[in-house]
Amino acid sequence: MAPTERQATTPALAHALSAAARGLAVIPLSRTKLPALRSPHRDDPAPCHGGCGRFGHGVHDAATDPARVRELFAAAPWATGYGIACGLPPHHLIGVDLDTKSSTDSSAALRELALRHLFTIPPTVVVLTPSGGRHLWLSSPPDAVVPNSAGRLAPGIDVRGAGGYLVGPGSRTRHGAYTTAPGTAHLAPAACPPALLRLLLPPSRPSRPARAGAEAHGQGLVQFVLAAHEGRRNTRLFWAACRAYEGGIGPALFAPLVEAALTTGLTEPEARTTITSAARVTGHHP
Repeated sequence: MAPTERQATTPALAHALSAAARGLAVIPLSRTKLPALRSPHRDDPAPCHGGCGRFGHGVHDAATDPARVRELFAAAPWATGYGIACGLPPHHLIGVDLDTKSSTDSSAALRELALRHLFTIPPTVVVLTPSGGRHLWLSSPPDAVVPNSAGRLAPGIDVRGAGGYLVGPGSRTRHGAYTTAPGTAHLAPAACPPALLRLLLPPSRPSRPARAGAEAHGQGLVQFVLAAHEGRRNTRLFWAACRAYEGGIGPALFAPLVEAALTTGLTEPEARTTITSAARVTGHHP
């Protein structure tokens, strides 16, 4: 039996091939939910989105072609799951992640948003996470580029858009399996309600942004980190870094945020890792 045939019997690859057949571009994931293939450019700061022809470019490797998917998983036989790239045709997938790990009821927050902005979530694919959270799959118009965000829509609600990925149902992680909610597996990602889509898109920026306003915003984020108490330092740093990158001042604020984090007692590697994670979640490259 050929190696690719043996790989086809693994649950992760089987689920990934099934998703690819539905037009969803996939990549192999490890048990940590991170891309299973490491970047071939770890020692090269120049960005590469797969033009070199090698694997290890995260969502830029995502494929729907079965042969390509098999190659990806053959290169990562340890993969226990798969990621689904968001923002790509034909579905232009958006993932609304309702988290249960925060103190806020994310489902209630989404219902409040729906009442306030007059929209309803149509029947769509719902993926249940091992922690008890839910991923709602929605489809956006081809010309709408929804960015990744963490807590911007509402506390406890993260959004996966262009440049991000969702853990696919059938994946196994350190904390358990991702499964499709009963009655939703046969559905296609529903069209995102226009009122919700407007909330997900970044606000239009003025042609001449006010430098003073940006500087004040940056200083406020640094002060927010400096006011963190033990047990909330990483959370506050992550939140502030997300807001900085979403506001376009992430690179300029990287060093001040690290310095603020050091003042609160975090180590420099911890601070840099947290800020880098926030940059990636919001679709940026630190």
